[in-house]
Amino acid sequence: MKECSKSISRRLQDSNFVRKYFVGNGIDIGGKPDPLVLYQSLFPGIASLRTWDWEDGDAQFMKGVADNSIDFVFSSHCLEHLHDPYEGLKNWFRIVRPGGYLIVDIPEEDMYEQGIFPSTHNKDHKTSWTVLKDKSWSSRSINVLDLVRSLGSAADIRKIEVIDALFRSDLPRYDQTITPVAECAIEFIIRKRNESELKAGGLLPDTIQPVPEVRRHLNQYKNDKSTLRTANPENPPFLDEKDI
Repeated sequence: MKECSKSISRRLQDSNFVRKYFVGNGIDIGGKPDPLVLYQSLFPGIASLRTWDWEDGDAQFMKGVADNSIDFVFSSHCLEHLHDPYEGLKNWFRIVRPGGYLIVDIPEEDMYEQGIFPSTHNKDHKTSWTVLKDKSWSSRSINVLDLVRSLGSAADIRKIEVIDALFRSDLPRYDQTITPVAECAIEFIIRKRNESELKAGGLLPDTIQPVPEVRRHLNQYKNDKSTLRTANPENPPFLDEKDI
């Protein structure tokens, strides 16, 4: 319940959400009734944000949304409701532009389903989720790492995290997401590599030089390092362990 709202505070503490992930024109898949647009003003890099829900079409296919057209695709707890999450994620990644981001939250099975599937906490859940297990108690368990690997070479993993900071393992089986704080989730963030990165085999440094003032300070760091090494050649940095 209100899983997007719960996440806003921690996301504001991660500068990547402000500087990189929530920037440009975005789409929030399955956002109702707790859409990200409620908090758009907290992420000033967002130019526009569309909430996609039932009336817009099946989230598994995202028909009508062009390939490579969206700066960021966000979805909080929708993937587990799709009949085929592999096809769904493939289409979500399809509409992300090269260099853009896919940000997805799903319930972590041990914290949310807690040993029983089909789900008793949400009867519309069609799959349960874990980051990586060789064996699960759920017959419909999916490893996130397997799912992400299915996206192919354009998928640049930026983050996979179990969001368990406010989950209480001292309680008996109970849906802790109905409380105001516990997320019980996995969050993964994928950047879409562009053609030049795929050709080069990675994201390589820019060749454009920064402005003179920035060059001046960055070069000073290099000069300081060189000065330290040459000023005391008998004692290289961080190797001196004699008595103090």
